[in-house]
Amino acid sequence: MTDLTTERPGRLDYVPVQHGALKNAEILPMSLRSVHFVMPGGVDDPTAPSGGNAYDRRVSLDLAAFGWQVHKHAVAGSWPRPGAPARTELTRTLRDLPDDTIVLIDGLVACGVPEIVVPETQRLRIVVLVHLPLGDERGLEPAVAADLDTRERTVLRAVPAVVATSDWAVRRLVSHHGLAPERVHVATPGADIAPLASGTDGVSRLLCVAAVTPRKGQHRLIEALAGATELPWSCVCVGGITQDPEYVAHLRMLIKKYGLQDRLHLVGPQAGAQLDASYAAADLMVLTSYAETYGMAVTEALARGIPVLATDVGGVAEAVGRAPDGGVPGILVPPEDPAALAAELRGWFGEADVRRRLKAAARGRRAALDGWATTARSLAGVLGRLPSEPRRAA
Repeated sequence: MTDLTTERPGRLDYVPVQHGALKNAEILPMSLRSVHFVMPGGVDDPTAPSGGNAYDRRVSLDLAAFGWQVHKHAVAGSWPRPGAPARTELTRTLRDLPDDTIVLIDGLVACGVPEIVVPETQRLRIVVLVHLPLGDERGLEPAVAADLDTRERTVLRAVPAVVATSDWAVRRLVSHHGLAPERVHVATPGADIAPLASGTDGVSRLLCVAAVTPRKGQHRLIEALAGATELPWSCVCVGGITQDPEYVAHLRMLIKKYGLQDRLHLVGPQAGAQLDASYAAADLMVLTSYAETYGMAVTEALARGIPVLATDVGGVAEAVGRAPDGGVPGILVPPEDPAALAAELRGWFGEADVRRRLKAAARGRRAALDGWATTARSLAGVLGRLPSEPRRAA
């Protein structure tokens, strides 16, 4: 990490600016306010990467540039349905904070346990950061999904502020849970501009970056590719493979069934230079999710000038966005139409003009992406506008 600390002899009221927080190094006053950030225990686990974890880690660093000292509390547990030890740890963590403390809680932790969180809203100033509405997760039993949905509604209605990661997610939370619009705010994920991807041959290397879970829908990608074996594609799926072993086994069965073992690879999670290399070799990003509040993998690809082919769900269209000249750097297909995905792949391979247009738009979008400073600034604004004290019980 680049050190952008600036020293001023005789002055003690300056703090370093984290790399990536601002476009240029700035010297900021040390009169920092404090926020306690409660997040899942696996937030730093490299074997289980997620967009939510990456977001939490990054804003924890970048909030300092906007006047906030972050105290991290990572609570281990099977969130959002924790066992007794995790419940006890969360209860203790919140109970030990002084009255009027500003607390930011990841929605994965907060929204499943209203019996723990809601009573604390009487003395703590709590903001909930929703990465994905709990009921939108795939693979849940209907009764479980309904229960989580009700629990989430109870929590979000009790806190003074909610933060979502896209305009679409804000609208979804307001309408679905009946929240007051003025209490729901957006802090869109940022992106770090990276070197332009060199690709493989400009067309054939497909890359999917997503945890291997039912919500990410990799089985739909496999089925679409199985229907386009005449095309010279290869595909690398990067993402954690421990969250749902049964689903991973199903995908491996499909890959074998369709004879794609030499062309489609589930390589597990990647980070750092290894992930950079996968992006650098990619010609097209593919994402076949059933639900996304935004889609950070989309902007990570666009930050390298890689066009995107994705299902049109949730906030994905926001993540794809437009280049300054109006060009669209991706293709969105209906989520329940596997044939459309295969058809667009054929268009990508067969029409050079389509590829040129998408690549030009991706490079234009790359230059216009907001960085994480914008995310941290938005979040800092929400924290700074909280009521001066929580509601007190009558």
